[in-house]
Amino acid sequence: MSVFVLIALAILVVLLLMATLKIIRQQQVAIVERLGKFRKALEPGPHLVVPFFDQIRYTLDMREQVVPFPPQGVITEDNLMVSIDSVIYFQIVDPVRAAYEAQNYRAAIEQLTMTTLRNIIGGMDLEAALTSREEINQRLRAVLDDATGKWGIKVNRVELRAIEPPPTIRDAMEKGARAERDKRAQILLAEGQRQSQILAAGGDREAAILRAQGDREAQVLRAQADRQAQMLRAEGEAQAITAVFEAIHAGQPDQALLAYQYMQMMPKLAAGDANKVWIVPSELNDALKGLGQVSGERDVREYVSRAAAQFTAPERVDVQAEIEEQARRDRELSNKTVEKAISEAQSLDAPRAKRTLGGNTPHPHGAPAIGDAVDPASSGGSPDGQPSAGPDFHV
Repeated sequence: MSVFVLIALAILVVLLLMATLKIIRQQQVAIVERLGKFRKALEPGPHLVVPFFDQIRYTLDMREQVVPFPPQGVITEDNLMVSIDSVIYFQIVDPVRAAYEAQNYRAAIEQLTMTTLRNIIGGMDLEAALTSREEINQRLRAVLDDATGKWGIKVNRVELRAIEPPPTIRDAMEKGARAERDKRAQILLAEGQRQSQILAAGGDREAAILRAQGDREAQVLRAQADRQAQMLRAEGEAQAITAVFEAIHAGQPDQALLAYQYMQMMPKLAAGDANKVWIVPSELNDALKGLGQVSGERDVREYVSRAAAQFTAPERVDVQAEIEEQARRDRELSNKTVEKAISEAQSLDAPRAKRTLGGNTPHPHGAPAIGDAVDPASSGGSPDGQPSAGPDFHV
């Protein structure tokens, strides 16, 4: 009998200890009531309460809570029904007020969210409602935060997860968006074609300009080549005439030789398929008289031989040597021109290098840097952009 009594007493002690010792978990607060009246709020950790008199009425979670609300039908200003799905982030800051100020704070927040959304969306049309989510979130959070403050709850954030218009309106919006995209695509295509045509026209224009410039340069070069060829032919004919003239004077011709030469030219004058009528010139009598003056000689052939023996040939003109000499002079002139251009470029680069190393210091003589615009007249060219004329001709 005594053993059973001891066991019963031990069980009773254990039950009393369990009723007296209360352990509250982290991030939770327990509301203790004594005989139905609020006594205190227990923080996380172990606590001792009076058994049978103190009772834990509410255990509240102090962490931030995320509560999604089911989609709600809301009518916009242009009388269209949209379905809005929202989610609210809130946190209990005063557990006593959250326990006693609202019977069910979650249901209260849900109903308050629905009415506030209807008020906000009712003042907007569908287009504004779809494009003003941030504004709706801020206005809804401000209203909920103000209303739930007396409940000991702070609304941290409100988000609209979806705004679904009616299917017919959604189809119309999709068609409008598709038409807008097609319009933009056509505009971009037309703009691309326009740019392509402009670029093609610009390319044709530049090609025509380049062809014209090439034709002009080719004509100039052909004209220069014709000029040089004519000058060379004229110079050769002049040298040939001079050589013949000197040869004739060196042979000391007389009237008889000239008459003989004239007689030799007569058949050549008569030769030719187009000569139908041949008129004997009056100078033929004079030539025969001159030829008769040498009839006392042994014969004309010996006379011509003696005249040829007295002939001294003029100095031979070496045309190839003249061409080589002209080419040498042209190369020297070209080398001097290149050296002068290099020296001028180096003189322009030196001040620019100083500006790069020591700052933007202007050139002492105001010479432009390489790549800057230069007046054609000041750079040695012609006013129309053509280079100045060089030597008369080159071989």
